[in-house]
Amino acid sequence: MAVFTAGDGARIAFSDAGAGLPVLCLAGLTRSMSDFDYVAPHLSGVRMIRMDYRGRGASEWTGAATYTVPREARDAIELLDHLGIDRAAVLGTSRGGLIGMVLAATAHDRLSGLCLNDVGPEIERAGLERIFDYVGRNPTVATHAELAARMPGLMPGFADVPEGRWLEDVRRHYHETPDGLRITYDPALREAFLDAFQGDPVDLWPLWQATAGLPVALIRGANSDLLSPAVAARMQAMRPDLITAQVPGRAHIPWLDEAPALDVIGRWLAACAA
Repeated sequence: MAVFTAGDGARIAFSDAGAGLPVLCLAGLTRSMSDFDYVAPHLSGVRMIRMDYRGRGASEWTGAATYTVPREARDAIELLDHLGIDRAAVLGTSRGGLIGMVLAATAHDRLSGLCLNDVGPEIERAGLERIFDYVGRNPTVATHAELAARMPGLMPGFADVPEGRWLEDVRRHYHETPDGLRITYDPALREAFLDAFQGDPVDLWPLWQATAGLPVALIRGANSDLLSPAVAARMQAMRPDLITAQVPGRAHIPWLDEAPALDVIGRWLAACAA
């Protein structure tokens, strides 16, 4: 892991590994670069770049006002500048996909492609409300093992989960302390997230239209409560060349090492490199 300083002075943690096509991996809302640990062993011939958004993982906490998609998109471009990378393919999970669409609209020439993991230009209210319930709050259980045991009940849209996966997952996303489990990000992210969804919904479809000319891919959890089949179908209709698949037995979000997800990512990377 390394650190660079963003334009406003924030210290942002990142990793940079491998050689080949630059792929910028952008994680989910409360997550860190470890979001991509499961898919990393399956990617070859790429330069895999990951970052912890400000306020998450090993990056500096900079306050609720800075935890916005536009600021995080700017941080992503500044990271590419720091590394001397002109263009990168963006693999974005949930929040990371929203950032990717913003980049397609605001820094189109810096992208060589965009792959979205279970997110689109419309977000279902049920999925948002589930996130409202947990963001910025510590779990009520004391250990990783306890939380892992509860995950099948907390995540009913998941089936055929690999043995030990829930325990791996909670270890990545929570610290075990003498006082119980603690989130790995600034609790002020809750305020920022809730504020972002006050008022009338913002039309994000122009961001999807801004992907014109880029290879695009979409991975959807078949049981997702965040990305509806109707929205995915509309995205496909607007981009008939969309490389897409649903992952059975997955809600929000697929881990990306499932066979349908790996197939989509492989075909998308080939299109980006062409």
